[in-house]
Formats: sequence, structure tokens, C-alpha cells
Amino acid sequence: MASERVTDAMRRIVAARAQNYCEYCRCSGEFATESFTVEHIKPRQVGGENTLENLAWSCFGCNSHKHTKTHGIDPITGQPEALFNPRQQFWNEHFSWSSDKSEVIGKTPCGRATVEALRLNRAGVINLRRLLFMAGVHLPDECQF
Repeated sequence: MASERVTDAMRRIVAARAQNYCEYCRCSGEFATESFTVEHIKPRQVGGENTLENLAWSCFGCNSHKHTKTHGIDPITGQPEALFNPRQQFWNEHFSWSSDKSEVIGKTPCGRATVEALRLNRAGVINLRRLLFMAGVHLPDECQF
């Protein structure tokens, strides 16, 4: 039976597995303005459990926009699509970076729906990415997860 809460040990494992980057928008926890959190990929409200397979490391912005969502709308097709699942999918298959590394681009229906639903290109995040890239510390292509 799954635990009723995310333990400190689980939190450390999830953060380490993600190399302290948000598993959705790829912002670094080192430069975040707010703390990161453990996010339930399948929300508890719809039967998700506190297992490592259902947990992702998420910045506050992505987590708050995702909340209990499991699907979003692909802005190209207008169809509902399951949101990106960092335990079952590879980020680089669904997303890429704009040429200046400031915006996440959805490459697939899942990726596009996730970009929209979680607002991965929030103005503050884009500005932070630009500054960090200019400083040589936003190197998203080097993420190994």
C-alpha cells in the first residue's frame, strides 16, 4: 500500500533524479525564486499514489498550473491530449528549445498541450532563462534526464 504522504527520503530521491531541475519547464532549482515541490503526475484526487513512479520534481509555477490536470488541449489540433509524463516519456521527444533557449517548444500534441496547460513559457521564466543563458548557467541541452 502506498504511503499517505511523501516522505523526506522520497523528496530527496525525486529531486536528485531530476538533478534539481523542474521536470516540466527545466528551470533550475538553484536559481528559482520559489521552492520546488514534489508533484503527483497522476493527481491524488484522481487516484494517483505516493510512489516514486508517480512523482516528479516541479517548480511552483508548473505545479500550480498543473494542479489536478491530466490532459490539456493541443493548440494546433484543438484535441485533448494527455500531459507529459516524466516517468514514462522523454522530454526531448516532446519538447525543444527556441534558438535563444528562452522558450520551450512543443514538438508533439502531448508537448504542445503541456506547454499550454502548464504555461511553460511564463514571462518571468522566459526572462530568467534569458539572463541565465547570457550568464552561461542555463544550459538546458546538458540535462541528462
